[in-house]
Amino acid sequence: MAVTEPPPFIFLITGEPSGDALGGALIAALQQRTEGNLRISGIGGEHMRERGLISLAPLEDLAIGGVAEVLPRATVILRWVRKTVAAIRELRPDAVVTIDSSGFSWRVAHRLRRCGETLPLIHYVAPMVWAWRAGRARRMARWYDHLMTLLPFEPPYFERVGLSCCYVGHPVLESGADRGDGGRFRATHGLAQDDLLITTLPGSRSGEVTRLLPIFGAALERLESLIGRLRVVVPTVETVAARVADAVQGWPGTPIVVQQTQDKYDAFAASCAALAASGSVALELALAKLPMVVGYRLNPLTEALLDRILKVRHVNLVNLLLGKPLVCELLGPNCTPERLAAAIAELVRNERVRAVHREGYDEARRRLEVGDIPPSLRAADQILDIVAARKCGGPALTSVRRNSR
Repeated sequence: MAVTEPPPFIFLITGEPSGDALGGALIAALQQRTEGNLRISGIGGEHMRERGLISLAPLEDLAIGGVAEVLPRATVILRWVRKTVAAIRELRPDAVVTIDSSGFSWRVAHRLRRCGETLPLIHYVAPMVWAWRAGRARRMARWYDHLMTLLPFEPPYFERVGLSCCYVGHPVLESGADRGDGGRFRATHGLAQDDLLITTLPGSRSGEVTRLLPIFGAALERLESLIGRLRVVVPTVETVAARVADAVQGWPGTPIVVQQTQDKYDAFAASCAALAASGSVALELALAKLPMVVGYRLNPLTEALLDRILKVRHVNLVNLLLGKPLVCELLGPNCTPERLAAAIAELVRNERVRAVHREGYDEARRRLEVGDIPPSLRAADQILDIVAARKCGGPALTSVRRNSR
């Protein structure tokens, strides 16, 4: 009698909304490659739950960024680290895939190795070792079997310290950010064709939303005094949606708060400019060809530490891909309502500047493209190859399978 091979069992972990979006697409790709013959467990948010994950922890307990921001929540985070490690050791998955959120994920990986676990550990989304703390690459190499990167220039930083690494491409390319319907958005929300709409994205983590909402709100008030009446749309995520909706009630422009991904992309298509927190949303805006200004504040202690150790001139992903400051970045003390408003006003008033932005965004997109296989499927192929190799008693594979090139 033939023995039925059990389905691959993947334990996925993320600790923040951006990783949850990647995780949702990754689970969908794994399900596609296995024709649904897949078992999953782990920690995630709304996107991963939509794909069948029952999360072991609430994402809002883990979505914390910055050194000073983590310290007050250290007890909660470490408790979830212990619970996650215990769950993995009990469930015995074929592989553990951690997605972004290195602060939480790496603690899990480190503790698993200290416990003597040898199951494959794979990390998805490289930390910014090319920007700061290069020693993190060496630490990763001690814990992880493989790293999958989203940016084409990242693998050499990790390969030189002995970590198996591959570039799978950025899932923003399959997000649909470039397929929004601006007319539908305006009709749904009663906006006239000549209403000046500004997309405002204050982030997805609790701390960054708390810091940026007052600054962005004041910037929009200043912007209205510069360019006249405007309308505002604020895309947000499940973990901070209630706080955002409450905070923007006093903003100018009668803010429209949206939470669904398609509504966000429709808003991009209907808008003339965006004010955004620094992060992966910059690539979504670039894909939508929506001119943007980026602002960001951290806890003063975290800002002081980063100011001493940052090794790059830009943190915006579009600027990093292009190697030049196309997108205006106003970070730290430079992130003031006056400077943000002036930068957005320049975008709104100057069609030539907007055209330069759109050309730059096209080039950034070209630099992200890799082959005909969508990035999430390339990542899924890599994970399944590693699982298959381990089941056969061989070493984990170190390059994306041939049919994904």
